[in-house]
Amino acid sequence: MPPRSDCGRSRAAGCSPTGSPGHAVAGAEGGVCDTGPVTQPESESGPAPGSPSAPPSALPSSSADGVSDGASGSVSDGAPETPPNPPPRTPWRTALLIAIALAVVAIDIVTKALVAANIALGENIRILGGAVYLTQIRNAGAAFNMATGMTWLLAIIAVAVVVFIIRMAPKLRSTPWAVCLGLILGGALGNLIDRIFRAPGVMQGHVVDFVSLFGPDAKYFPAFNAADSAISIGGVLLVLLAITGFDFDGTRHRGRRGRDG
Repeated sequence: MPPRSDCGRSRAAGCSPTGSPGHAVAGAEGGVCDTGPVTQPESESGPAPGSPSAPPSALPSSSADGVSDGASGSVSDGAPETPPNPPPRTPWRTALLIAIALAVVAIDIVTKALVAANIALGENIRILGGAVYLTQIRNAGAAFNMATGMTWLLAIIAVAVVVFIIRMAPKLRSTPWAVCLGLILGGALGNLIDRIFRAPGVMQGHVVDFVSLFGPDAKYFPAFNAADSAISIGGVLLVLLAITGFDFDGTRHRGRRGRDG
């Protein structure tokens, strides 16, 4: 009588040839074939931790951390550098602009009044060894006797400049620009006052010029006044600010860092 197969004993014990729930399978010679460790069925909560389909949360935390750290490090290293923010808006810069403009207007009004009261038209007073002559010339044009006969147009341009600077003043963040615009605003207001209130009429008034350089009667250089000087100085400062990279908002460009005072 042939010996009883172990597989039969396994069946008797509840084993199945497929290895479930047992794992012993009868071989060709009637021996017992061990198919390996018992595979547990997947539970409702998900596959077993050791199975290939285990979720990423089953991976070691050190590996995940290493990947995330490396990724974040590469992103942060390659991120562009943030440029410096412009300085905050401060009321004192606007106050500085207004103070300079008022000072220019006051000086211009006082000097023109003194000249009109004490120097006759066409009279020349020699000072500083003849380098400067004080005189009184009525100018219907722009600064330094330019655009004579275009009084209306010049008055409108002056009004536009004044309105523009006044509207931009609250946004000012640069001290050099405050000085520059204050000089230009004061000069524009000074000559605009002459065009409004002096003869021959409103918006047609002639501006009083009283400084003649290197000779009488503006022979070698156009006559000018305090307002003209302020406009010229402000214009030169504006060009210098543009060349050196100072912006209206207080920042600097052309590869230069930092902020102005």
